[in-house]
Amino acid sequence: MGKKLYVGNLAYTVDSNQLTDLFTQVGSVDSSNVIMDRETGRSKGFAFVEMSADSEAQAAIEKFNGTELGGRAMNISEAKPQAPRDGGGRGGFSSRRSY
Repeated sequence: MGKKLYVGNLAYTVDSNQLTDLFTQVGSVDSSNVIMDRETGRSKGFAFVEMSADSEAQAAIEKFNGTELGGRAMNISEAKPQAPRDGGGRGGFSSRRSY
């Protein structure tokens, strides 16, 4: 089973294709996803990369953690599971007005 990695401290110019190209140096990449801000369309400076095997993910951490990409030293670690979100509605805002 593969392992998802958190890649932090990314330069805002780094895209998913660059991450895929970099991480394929140590193994097979299932997916890479730079997280983008919904409003601005700009990178938030972090991403997730999913490797095919746990050993490949560990090799990526050892090889790339602290190395520079786009002028910034990346922080790479195993991704933590996403915490469940409460609710689901629209954040408590309503388009209806009551007078």
